[in-house]
Amino acid sequence: MVYLILILLLLAVIYGPQWWVQRVLDRYNRHPETNFPGTASELARHLLNGFGLDHVRVEATDKGDHYDPAARSVRLTPDKFNGRTLTAITVAAHEVGHALQHHAGEPLFAWRSRLVMATLWGQRLGSFLLFATPMLIALTRVPAVGFISFIGAFLLMGMGVMVQFITIPVEMDASFNRALPLLKNGYLEKSQYAAAKQILRAAALTYVAASLAGLLNFWRWMQVLRK
Repeated sequence: MVYLILILLLLAVIYGPQWWVQRVLDRYNRHPETNFPGTASELARHLLNGFGLDHVRVEATDKGDHYDPAARSVRLTPDKFNGRTLTAITVAAHEVGHALQHHAGEPLFAWRSRLVMATLWGQRLGSFLLFATPMLIALTRVPAVGFISFIGAFLLMGMGVMVQFITIPVEMDASFNRALPLLKNGYLEKSQYAAAKQILRAAALTYVAASLAGLLNFWRWMQVLRK
């Protein structure tokens, strides 16, 4: 019984935040708001132009809402790109917040960008190591080579989880120091402030919540490698 309770608590810790984030975003993404004259993509374009960032593109994507610093693009999923819901408008402002961080040369944002690039290379190396380890063990017959699998699993899964937790301040800054002041400057009604704050908190924690689930996969790999 104790083990069952511990397992349930662990699952709640891992999947609870992800469930909360999705619940908040879905809750305010159902009906268009009457006080929004344009779509979220149009708002993003308007905000970017207001800061002289005409070169930053606003694009639709199927790969999740994000700002791509390499391509200088704010990317929104179709439901938000064409949406007029509170979630669509608020998430668009959050991604514009990242573009503003980039433009201002924020040290934390630059640091995160470097970490993300390092993670991409690390994940590629991790995939190669996991693929190569069985062949190395078969060729050398040295069990200690299996330690390479541990390194590969960490690079593939653990490194990404670590980066997301380290960069929480960057996400919170994009939400509450960048996006929220912009939205309060005539784009939201006071009655929408509380909901917008919830959405901005959810937007800031989206990747972290997903990374918690990644921790479970990492732990499973560790159990497999120990056998």
